Amino acid sequence: MAVRHQAEKIGLAVTTAAGPLTILADVLGLLDEVAPNGIQMVTLLILTSVTVFLLLEVRRFEVLDNVDRRLERLDVEATAERLKDLHYGGVVQVHPEFPATHVKALVREARQEVAVLQTFIPNLRSLLDECQEAISRNEARVRILLLLPTSSVVSLRQEVLREAGGTAAENRDVRADIERNLSDLGQLHARLPVRAQRRLEVRVYNSLPSMAVYRADSRYLVSSFVHSGLAIDSPQTEIHGTESVRGAEVQREFDTLWRMGRTVDLDDWELSINLMDFTNTGA
Repeated sequence: MAVRHQAEKIGLAVTTAAGPLTILADVLGLLDEVAPNGIQMVTLLILTSVTVFLLLEVRRFEVLDNVDRRLERLDVEATAERLKDLHYGGVVQVHPEFPATHVKALVREARQEVAVLQTFIPNLRSLLDECQEAISRNEARVRILLLLPTSSVVSLRQEVLREAGGTAAENRDVRADIERNLSDLGQLHARLPVRAQRRLEVRVYNSLPSMAVYRADSRYLVSSFVHSGLAIDSPQTEIHGTESVRGAEVQREFDTLWRMGRTVDLDDWELSINLMDFTNTGA
């Protein structure tokens, strides 16, 4: 860069000197021997003035080059993400309904962790292939949290859905849906290579959940358990960043229920559920 600036200065200096020399040659009549028609004096004076100006401005051009170099070193995208986290708490957008295709792509491409918190997962079967790919191909960890099918909370949720009226949700059997999820997860576990089976973890909790969560690496889809229907049928808030304000809050809630939960042995989930004891959890 320094060599380039030096060359620019030399070139401008030569150009500047050429103007007066040309004028002198014209006065002495030497220019007529080279160019009989002469060169317009005004043009030469203008060119000389411009060249002198540029020569004086070289230092400022160097300053601009330094600014460009500093801007190149800035991580603009990272700065934008930090500002977005600061102002929006990590919220990317609110989907009016569950973005099934988007979530399937996120799960399929997950490299670290996939996590789901639900009472039961209405769309689990549509995500099983993506979960298997995340586990087998990407070596991601998959953690699933479901409501204990024998919990008293099941009847409460069942009653709420029944009272919603006029929707498919009122006809659901919550306990049967949870058990169907466990059966499907047991089958997925059996299909996985032995070394990969440990990356699929399922726990059940005996508590009132505060939110439904789908996570794929640093992306979350979060919704509320509403009285008018299933959480998956309500608007979904997409959040980016496990360390963003909203992302950290969601992750804390998931981790709390995960600690309170009991691990399901997917080799025989029915026996595992029957042997569980939640009397000492305080949940």
